Amino acid sequence: MDKARVEHVFFDLDNTLWDHRGNSEVTLEQMFKDYEITKKYNVTFEEWHEVFYDLNEKLWMSISEGKISKDELRERRFKDPFAHFDIHEEGLGMEFEDEYLARMGKMKGTVEGAQEILEYLSDKYTIHIITNGFIEVSEDKLKNADLLKYITTLTCADEIGVRKPDTRIFELANNKAGSTKENAVIIGDDWVADVIGGTNFGWQAIFLDCFNEKPSLEGVPNITSLLELKELL
Repeated sequence: MDKARVEHVFFDLDNTLWDHRGNSEVTLEQMFKDYEITKKYNVTFEEWHEVFYDLNEKLWMSISEGKISKDELRERRFKDPFAHFDIHEEGLGMEFEDEYLARMGKMKGTVEGAQEILEYLSDKYTIHIITNGFIEVSEDKLKNADLLKYITTLTCADEIGVRKPDTRIFELANNKAGSTKENAVIIGDDWVADVIGGTNFGWQAIFLDCFNEKPSLEGVPNITSLLELKELL
């Protein structure tokens, strides 16, 4: 990686800066209690959440591959895991979906080191966000987690109707930021969406390897902590 060329730093948002996994589990556990799901349907949060997590990951993979739409993901995200436990209450899935998005935007949990590394980088680079997350909540996530003050531009997949790794979203982010392929780097936790997508577009990339998977691509450093960026940038 050639850090001398870098002027613009693009971060993925969910699970790179904003702790989507942690915030989601806390939010859903509280919703489970508020809606009395265990009492009504005799299913524990732990067993339901395991099914929800697996199905949600598959839905996000499908939307990234262009196989389903955002509306279909939203319709199925809770309906499918409830149906797995033979819960078919009319309207419950979309009610959960709407409430989930509303609550998630208010959550403040960040990935360890996020505030410190943004403070460090903001003196040296122009910082941007490029996310596959929904446009309705992405800015709220940044604002409520006290990260928005570091961000110059926010690019959401919803703006163009395609998701990373499609190079068109990187082109949109590049144009909004006023950056070039030569002076930009992307940092993210998704190897395909962030690293493959970013390098295919022409950016440099750094992989936040949260699960120590150790994938390899020439010129792409792997880090396991955001604070390791101080050694690279």
